[in-house]
Amino acid sequence: MKIKITAFLSILLIIFVAACTGGGKKEVIIFHAGSLSVPLKEISNTYMDSHPGVVIKLEGAGSVACARKITELGKKCDIMASADYKVIEKFLIPEYAKWDIRFASNELVIAFTERSEYSDIISAGNWYEILSRDDVVYGRSDPDADPCGYRTILMFKLADMYYDTDNIYKGLKEKDTNMIRPKEVDLVALLESGSLDYIVQYKSVSEQHGLNYITLPREMNLSDPALNDLYKSVSVEIVGEKPGEYVTVKGSSMVYALTIPDNAPSVDEAVKFLNFFLGKEGREILARHGQSPLELSVSGNTESLPPDLKNLFLK
Repeated sequence: MKIKITAFLSILLIIFVAACTGGGKKEVIIFHAGSLSVPLKEISNTYMDSHPGVVIKLEGAGSVACARKITELGKKCDIMASADYKVIEKFLIPEYAKWDIRFASNELVIAFTERSEYSDIISAGNWYEILSRDDVVYGRSDPDADPCGYRTILMFKLADMYYDTDNIYKGLKEKDTNMIRPKEVDLVALLESGSLDYIVQYKSVSEQHGLNYITLPREMNLSDPALNDLYKSVSVEIVGEKPGEYVTVKGSSMVYALTIPDNAPSVDEAVKFLNFFLGKEGREILARHGQSPLELSVSGNTESLPPDLKNLFLK
């Protein structure tokens, strides 16, 4: 009887341990920008189909919020993928990470639905007048948590320059502040439900969700590297790591980046996944979801780049 009880308890222990460890599967935890949610989900599922011993766990948030999980909350991840390389540079390098790989771009648009007020007359020439109207409600993301949020503020300032006015930034910054959300993808459901008429959004997210959108002039949509001198003429301050501290972010063309933090639990598995994510199939999935792949480049302490990632930069 004692032998049977011991055997039974041993089986229960094995089941318990297996449940806690995912049946022996290796985990790759990814903190990522909300705008990467759709392509990352497909890329991760595709990868797991061919790597049954691996589980990819995705945690989406604003890129700044992702960085703060690491720096302020002490949370660990294997990969941090940001909508702005500057988030990694300003918040993670060199204390929490040593390098970043830049891999994709995007642009800002004004997204809406057919139910939006004045959807039949809004254009690239009058969008700011439409958003300013009292009977229109628009949404944007939080500049202190999400690059789309501070890029929206930068875009308003560039729009003032482009249209030769001083009313766009001043007026839209103070309007509908109750509709500011932590990350840009949080705004999509509010738009689709009719709670919002318009949102300032990434082109990729707008296409992924089948939204109508107005394409903005490149002088303000932050898409063109050739206009970086213009973009950097405007800036915005966001909350820093310490209370009362602020970080100045200058305008620049949109460049997404990623890194493996120094304390990543599963570096080897993260490297294997990144070879797929940044390889041909992963980049094709990104492009299919409106995320324009860039020629890969690495910044920071390139000597610290894992050897198995260096092949991505071989010509």
